[in-house]
Amino acid sequence: MEWGRIRRRVRQAVIALYIAAILGCAAMVIGPFLNDRTIAADPGRALAEVTDVGALRTTVDFQDEHGIFHSPATGLLYPTGLGEGQRVWVNYATTDPTLVKVEGREWTLSIIPALSVAGVATVIAGLLWVAVGFLGGRSKDPASL
Repeated sequence: MEWGRIRRRVRQAVIALYIAAILGCAAMVIGPFLNDRTIAADPGRALAEVTDVGALRTTVDFQDEHGIFHSPATGLLYPTGLGEGQRVWVNYATTDPTLVKVEGREWTLSIIPALSVAGVATVIAGLLWVAVGFLGGRSKDPASL
């Protein structure tokens, strides 16, 4: 197999991975937006106690307006800066009490991390693109660029 064809296939793979990374960044913003919209459509408010702060999720216990206790297995949305045992006001979707967020925090908090990931993905894809250009030496065939 000639180097030009290999270079072209590797660059196609770089483009495909870059597109996947950008779609992941878009999902990092769209998901929280949809969650906040669901909570805002039928909101409830409660005082919750932070029961666990882990690497993957922060869990809380709270009582809804019907007196039922909830401890969402998926954790709390926007938990930055919370500590175990802390009491915090939360908003939740009354139609789905497992969807709960810290009061006053919005989906816009996801924009900066998504842009950071997109920036890193762009730098990595650019470096890979340039590195692939050196794969097998330079070709004089313009179609292989």
